[in-house]
Amino acid sequence: MARAALRHDLRIWAGEVDLPALLREHGTPLLVLEPDRAVARYRSLRNALPFVRCHYAVKALDHPEVLAAIARAGGAFEVASRAELDAVQAAGVDPGECLHTHPIKRAEDIDDAYRRGVRTFVADNIVEIDKFAGRPRDVRLLLRLSFPNPEAKSDLSAKFGAQPADAVDLIAHAAGVGVNVVGLSFHVGSQTNSAARYRTAITISLAVIDEVRTRLGIQLEVLDIGGGLPAAYRDGVCHADDIIDTIRTVLAPHADRLTILAEPGRYVVASCMTLVSTVVGVGTRQGRPWYYLDDGVYGSYSNISREDVHPPILALSELDADPVSQSEQCTLHPCVLAGPTCDSTDVVATDHLMPGLTAGDHVISPMMGAYTLVTACAFNGLPPPAIAVVHHDGTETPSPRLCCLQPST
Repeated sequence: MARAALRHDLRIWAGEVDLPALLREHGTPLLVLEPDRAVARYRSLRNALPFVRCHYAVKALDHPEVLAAIARAGGAFEVASRAELDAVQAAGVDPGECLHTHPIKRAEDIDDAYRRGVRTFVADNIVEIDKFAGRPRDVRLLLRLSFPNPEAKSDLSAKFGAQPADAVDLIAHAAGVGVNVVGLSFHVGSQTNSAARYRTAITISLAVIDEVRTRLGIQLEVLDIGGGLPAAYRDGVCHADDIIDTIRTVLAPHADRLTILAEPGRYVVASCMTLVSTVVGVGTRQGRPWYYLDDGVYGSYSNISREDVHPPILALSELDADPVSQSEQCTLHPCVLAGPTCDSTDVVATDHLMPGLTAGDHVISPMMGAYTLVTACAFNGLPPPAIAVVHHDGTETPSPRLCCLQPST
């Protein structure tokens, strides 16, 4: 039934964006980008957590149309590099409203961000704290804590973050060299699907804030709970609502004494982009059909190899069928979907159920907004997909008012 529901939703969507017209004009691989969907997700999170200042994580999808749309909605941003800061500025955003959260930075990058107006940075060790010594007192530093999470698709605490037990000493060191630590930050890991991880990180962070006040007499003012909110991919399992409820329950009582920040990325943009690709070749290997697509894991499907997330994939012809019946289920066969490069690791899906396909058929993947284009490359000299940007009239299931083609960057 999950496939039937997805078919139904995509059938409606294809009509709203006039997908046949887009394919006739632009061919494939084609990403259909709907910035309004990102704005809707951003607003829904902000409404669910009104006491949290949400800074969209530019790293998830840095397309200028998305950044501009979120900016028009009053959104704030989180950046980790000069290029991301450039992108936000190009969208008309005041850099002074940005968080710069990369824990490890070159001194010249700090200088550049400060000149542009950024005042809030992140560090997680003495060497990084000392890079801020002697800088203007309006620089505000957040100390990043580590909360290991091997269940996450990307356990960011494996690379960054101080041990909570070391936080008081690090903040004392910062005070001794004249660096203004104003709060704590953490990231529970990308595509985290457990509310318990957030509860533990928040609870320990609050305890550290109390310990810093008791032992050092320093009142920390900020808690940045990072990103990590999950999106539902092929398995359809997502506990984002449970996580949001937990954040609200645990943190709302502290909103009067703390400025609470978050860095949502995937949660905001995962559903705002849909990929359509074409079967360019068909083969049989070990008795199983292989369908070779014109996009793969070096392109838009890069999230598969880099994050082990698996977006839904349907044949476009399925959208023309009636809701799935028992007889239709029998027409689905296990196959391998492979990408267009000469690398044998360029495999999009194995044992994936699809109807029989021939060269020239199209396949469609929703949930392609996060960590796809931003991690793609031009291996084998293959160009990135085109992006058709579709703007809506603001309703929940709107009809398009403008379609324009933009090259991906």
